[in-house]
Amino acid sequence: MPVLRHVRCSVKGMDKRMNIAIIFAGGSGVRMGSGIPKQFLEINGKPVIIHTLQLFQYHDEIDKIYISVLEDYIGYMKELADEYRLNKTAAIIAGGETAQDSIYLALKKAESENPQDSIVLLHDGVRPFVSYEVISDNIRGVKENGNAITCTACYETILLSHDGQCVESVPYRKDTFAAQAPQSFYLKDIIAAHDEVRKRPQRYENMVDACTIIRSQGMAAHMVPGNRGNIKVTTPEDVYMFRALLQYKENEQAFGLGITNRIETRMNKHHKNIRP
Repeated sequence: MPVLRHVRCSVKGMDKRMNIAIIFAGGSGVRMGSGIPKQFLEINGKPVIIHTLQLFQYHDEIDKIYISVLEDYIGYMKELADEYRLNKTAAIIAGGETAQDSIYLALKKAESENPQDSIVLLHDGVRPFVSYEVISDNIRGVKENGNAITCTACYETILLSHDGQCVESVPYRKDTFAAQAPQSFYLKDIIAAHDEVRKRPQRYENMVDACTIIRSQGMAAHMVPGNRGNIKVTTPEDVYMFRALLQYKENEQAFGLGITNRIETRMNKHHKNIRP
């Protein structure tokens, strides 16, 4: 019997608000230069997307996970979900024409199975190092402010240029931040924002993420501090960076410097006599 248990529920009779991770992984790996999509590259013995999904699988506050992948890889993704016992997986669906189309399809699937006031955390399948605390802060941020946009302060000077050759302006560094993921919302709010954008002739043109979408609708976007290692694995250089981060995590665990993936939390569920 397969390990994967789809946790689908009908909306009728279900009133518990869910905390839902929407993981989109529809990239083709063109910038990586590899023969397979970057989300399926194996690093330290596991595909990148599994590193990512396990962060949400093992998070105490996450109830369900919806995964959007290229249609040709749905079968493989289901095998991986079984193999790695990702039993919070509610559905694995085919992505759309663009990244935002893929996210919208996953949101609509979640809408059909969950209460409208559920919280959704939108996360890249190739961001495999977001911290446990940042996920928790996103959920709390939505409850307090209606949405949460993970970001980090920019340490480099940011230049603005339309042609990529001449500097047109230099904003104050203290006013610049880099948006990351998760980006989190009440389910009904982010679907409503998508619906408005999809009515336009240009649809998702220049809509690079959910933050851009809600700001285009005049909605306030509230920032949540992210962790510095929350990189997006897109280029070969990013692979080396991620390997270094994994080594750092292993060193933390070996030498008691801090446990970034909450191993003790998971162990204590099964062994109550383990000292905290």
